Amino acid sequence: MALVNGYTGEDPERLIEAAALAPYPLAADLAIDGVWLSDIGHEGDGEQRYNFSAGELTSRFAFAANDRRLRCSVLTFASREDPTLVCQEITLQAEQTCEVQLRVGISTSGIAGRALRSLRQTPGEGVWHSDGGLLWESAGSLSRVGLGYFSALSGSGVDRIEPAHPALDGGGLFSVYKFKARAGSTYRLVQVTSLVASALHSCPEEQAARLVAKAKFDGFEALREENRAAWDELWKGRIRLVGAEPRWQALADAAFFYLNSSVHPSSCASTSIFGLATWRDYHYYYGHVMWDIEAFAAPVLTFVQPQAAASLLDYRFRNLDRARDNAKMMGRLGAQFPWESSASGEEAAPLPGTAAWHEDHGSLDVARAFALFADVTGQAEFRREKAWPVLSAVAEWIVSRVHRTEAGYEIRSSMGIAERKMPADNAAFTNMAAVVVLKDAIRCGERLGRHIDPAWRDIADGMVVPKRGHIIVSHDAYRKTEEKGATPDPLMGLWPFGFELTSQEEQATLAFYLEQADDYLGSPMLSALYGAWGARTGDRALSLQLLEDGYAKFETGRFSQIMEYRPDRFPEQPKAGPFFANMGGFLSSLLLGFPRLEPAENTADGWARADVVLPEGWEAIEVDRIWIHGRAMKLAARHGERARLTDAEV
Repeated sequence: MALVNGYTGEDPERLIEAAALAPYPLAADLAIDGVWLSDIGHEGDGEQRYNFSAGELTSRFAFAANDRRLRCSVLTFASREDPTLVCQEITLQAEQTCEVQLRVGISTSGIAGRALRSLRQTPGEGVWHSDGGLLWESAGSLSRVGLGYFSALSGSGVDRIEPAHPALDGGGLFSVYKFKARAGSTYRLVQVTSLVASALHSCPEEQAARLVAKAKFDGFEALREENRAAWDELWKGRIRLVGAEPRWQALADAAFFYLNSSVHPSSCASTSIFGLATWRDYHYYYGHVMWDIEAFAAPVLTFVQPQAAASLLDYRFRNLDRARDNAKMMGRLGAQFPWESSASGEEAAPLPGTAAWHEDHGSLDVARAFALFADVTGQAEFRREKAWPVLSAVAEWIVSRVHRTEAGYEIRSSMGIAERKMPADNAAFTNMAAVVVLKDAIRCGERLGRHIDPAWRDIADGMVVPKRGHIIVSHDAYRKTEEKGATPDPLMGLWPFGFELTSQEEQATLAFYLEQADDYLGSPMLSALYGAWGARTGDRALSLQLLEDGYAKFETGRFSQIMEYRPDRFPEQPKAGPFFANMGGFLSSLLLGFPRLEPAENTADGWARADVVLPEGWEAIEVDRIWIHGRAMKLAARHGERARLTDAEV
């Protein structure tokens, strides 16, 4: 299956805009003496290896027919240097002499939509600069994707063999090579395809043809080398867990890889909660952009891949007018970002849109991500041109959303992180987040010399936060026994959102929700944060156990995938991963939570706010390069000491 950032279609069941499968760009089939692999399958001795260091997947298997046998190896990667390209190398070793056919190209089989155009020759040239191209329109005619590909075969006696190029049919657009393979000889076929969404170019098939022609000129080996170099650069941000069991390092490396592999500075439509992964039998999120990206993915990327974080935020900024329109339709001022959006930037939640009625905190998560990016990068232009418009618009929305009562300012009929059947008044996380965002807007406006609405300060100072004694509870009329009563949304308001509590309030609220951890752990999103919350109590053994139950036990399947739900706690849920909120929460804990770093406008020297408390057995968290104020810096967070940020080599 193939997903392309910015390419969407109409979901066949819910009839909403959703991520759509594109024609598969690296399709391949193989025949021995006229017997095709797709007809009979291969022997059961195959294996797959995923090289996280370079983003390369290698598949090995044997194919036998008519007493002839081929040993096959397939290397696949998506280029980070040339982000529209996907690349594949097929290596065949013949054990006996046989006639071989290789069919490679673009498969449209089972793909919703229709072909609008196909190309074989370069228009007006009469020559072949590639194997061909295709313009494909999605279901519902919501968008288009252009594909262009080339292939090349090499090996003993085949270097000059030209493939046949049959016309586009119901299966796709292919090139077919036919040759006699000699016993003991090895043959190599490379194929490279460019995929361009109409979100980036009005004639995507033409641009794909240009980019794949350049790729052919550059050559497969150069593409592979450049991709590896790009990954080498990213891995300078590897998070090392000194003293931890090796499996923790493996989990950290896998999370780092998955998060970084589905985002890129060229991303035009942010990314979804599963990145660029999907399953045929599970479409719950429809590839939509939701608050989880800003809350869990963007903070980590701001430090390790800031250009990619900027692209995620740029998607929100470019759709700020859509958020303003959304607020108007809700009878509010300012900007209210959609609960679920797709490439259009408009609300795309499945009908009747229940969550979108009351889920208000999404706009606050978006605004907070802009403030954090401005503080961490120190980019004055970003603060002025992008952060301020978003922060001020969301602050204006908060003013129109609150109600003034005798108790102070309240947000009624809202939904917290726990998506319950009924909304509640004064959902703690929403109210806490609103205060943080208002203070961010005030800071930003004062720095830029902008007018500050006096209501922002009044609301920030007078916001109602539901309490029982010193404990922050989830909402008014909260009961521990209610639906999803163990959801620790006030703890997320504390960290990573940064709502200030007294030491007594912090410890009382931590104790209250950590005592209920067994009733929540295994659920998506917040489970991954429990280890860092446990560390704030000073109990290292508790922190390690919470990290085990809240993250490690989500791992299942191949290649250290982290599922949405913990399989042993929720066996009835689909096993769907890699889930970005869980991985982002884990990585945020490693970069910010355990080191107790709190980014602010000031220099990074003042960001370490307390001594580091690490899970039992861990000695330190170290990173050779993160980006702060445009400088490469090292992080050293050793247990019992203040975290240190020092200059690093670029």
